[in-house]
Amino acid sequence: MSVARRKIAARIQHALWLIFFVQIAAGFFVDLPYNYWLSWLPALGAIAVSLMTSRSVRRRIETEPPAPVEVAPPVTGRWSALNSPADKVPSHGTHNLAQTYAIDIVAEPEKGPARPDPVWFWPVAHRNQAYPAFGAPLHAVADATVAHAEDGQRDHLSRSSLAGVLYFWLIEGVGRTLGGARRIVGNHIVLDLGDGTYALYAHVQRGSLEVRAGDKVVAGQVLGRCGNSGNSTQPHVHFQLMDGPDLDTARGVPFSWRGVGVPAGNEVFTVGEEAAVPAPSRGA
Repeated sequence: MSVARRKIAARIQHALWLIFFVQIAAGFFVDLPYNYWLSWLPALGAIAVSLMTSRSVRRRIETEPPAPVEVAPPVTGRWSALNSPADKVPSHGTHNLAQTYAIDIVAEPEKGPARPDPVWFWPVAHRNQAYPAFGAPLHAVADATVAHAEDGQRDHLSRSSLAGVLYFWLIEGVGRTLGGARRIVGNHIVLDLGDGTYALYAHVQRGSLEVRAGDKVVAGQVLGRCGNSGNSTQPHVHFQLMDGPDLDTARGVPFSWRGVGVPAGNEVFTVGEEAAVPAPSRGA
């Protein structure tokens, strides 16, 4: 599927979801002038478009599997992986927004308080400062050009209880879906690594950016800090490679972190400060 067709598919899917949820909201106040079951047709259409797009991506992976791109890790310190492509592809259960090979990581420091465990009922939420990942520096994974950078969205409380997760999926998730890609990934940075490869850092902390679009950066340079903006249940780093800067049309590209590889779910790994800046090659 061409980039133009993927763009059209994304717009159709977004419009269908918008129509569906507008009907649901309107139904609370007025009687719809048609059978209730007909109001579900836009949702079914949006799902059909999503399945069609996913089928195209799966076919490409099977016939032309992309080679992993090795880059430096985006963080330093001790972390563990969640939703890793080492365990399943697509790692987040969808190819949408180029998330095929995306990974989530959370900080697991050896010293200091650990991140709060999820609970059933209380406390309903935690402040971001309770999580050691919040405010952790994000490093450029290679020499690159900043294709996009924004940090104006707020960092919300954690969604670490049953009530928080239900709110996250049933209310907040709907609103962010209607808001488009930028509301889902929250504050984010996109780096142009060259050769048609782009790196995305999602859920960046509000007001933490140290770069702007068009800036040239070097591997290891601090770009911003880990936050909890967008579709996020707790402060964490969402990282992925993709073949374009537009989340609606890009496709995922597999990655490998130099010195780490691709950590599996719940695997703890440590990145030293020196790993963020690759050693110069001979003759450099």
